[in-house]
Amino acid sequence: RGKMAAELQQLQWRLEELERRVGGSEGTCPSPSSVPPQVADELVKVQVALSNIAGKRERIKILYKKIEDVIKYLDPQYIDRMAVPDAMKLQFILAEEQVIPTQAALLEQVKNLQPVLDSASIQAVPDHASKLQRLSQIHIQQQ
Repeated sequence: RGKMAAELQQLQWRLEELERRVGGSEGTCPSPSSVPPQVADELVKVQVALSNIAGKRERIKILYKKIEDVIKYLDPQYIDRMAVPDAMKLQFILAEEQVIPTQAALLEQVKNLQPVLDSASIQAVPDHASKLQRLSQIHIQQQ
């Protein structure tokens, strides 16, 4: 909750700074009695005006609906939801129910063997690769 309050305070500060930069401080306004324009209020007015204009035109309404559809179709998870319904996903999981404990046991075994994989002898394998290649060439030549 404290983090959200801090973020809200930061956002408020940024908005005030933006309004100060756009509208100027009191010293830069034409008359000291005039209030600097509030950016957020002006943006709301513009948004309302655009909505009113769009609401009166049927073609714009249709375009807005199509934009929402395009955004929905561009969602990467949309095809997953369409192609594989939840019931089918449940069937996939249930079909793998027998294999899951085996896989978990194998993963646990790998976890237990991790110190062996991190050992110095395993870490030195890349260094020995060139030596092994030379020995292989010598062996091939001797045959």
